[in-house]
Amino acid sequence: MAGHSKWAKVKHFKGAIDAKRGKIFSKLSKEISIAAKLGGGDPDMNPRLRMVLLKSRAANMPGENIERAIKKGTGGGETAVFEDLTYEIYGPQGVALLVEVSTDNRNRTASEIRSIVTKNGGTIATAGSVARLFHRKGQIIVPRESIGEDQLMEVALEAGAEDFKAEPQGYEIITEPGRFEVVHK
Repeated sequence: MAGHSKWAKVKHFKGAIDAKRGKIFSKLSKEISIAAKLGGGDPDMNPRLRMVLLKSRAANMPGENIERAIKKGTGGGETAVFEDLTYEIYGPQGVALLVEVSTDNRNRTASEIRSIVTKNGGTIATAGSVARLFHRKGQIIVPRESIGEDQLMEVALEAGAEDFKAEPQGYEIITEPGRFEVVHK
């Protein structure tokens, strides 16, 4: 039985899982830091931070990592300068794409995006040519079994929702981004 070790198999299996979790945690840490930097470290006052914290908890991210990322974003820890960039792209067959990224190196990101787009048959558009095709909206999906249609429609429209649609899989509520939290509650 030379070469067979149960521990070696477990070590490689666990190492692969830990590497995947580490990638997810580092992406979530960056998102938390950016959200905390832009809107403050209080999740009650910062909807972007609150949404990222929900994602982090769903991924079982340790609370210590979350706190460290919030401190980093608010200036309490080591700081990295992240900036948000928007790229307007026409993909294959003229599909309009509005790509939002956060990066610590604008030049590297620009060359990587340009490379990906050209390799896949797209072109980077001029500023404003794609953005005019999109509108920023908040979307809330509610499962059908959780509440009745009339009751939910009444509550949503009173809270300031723009539109309410009954779909087979659930209800879709459309809001302005500024009213999202009020309608969501």
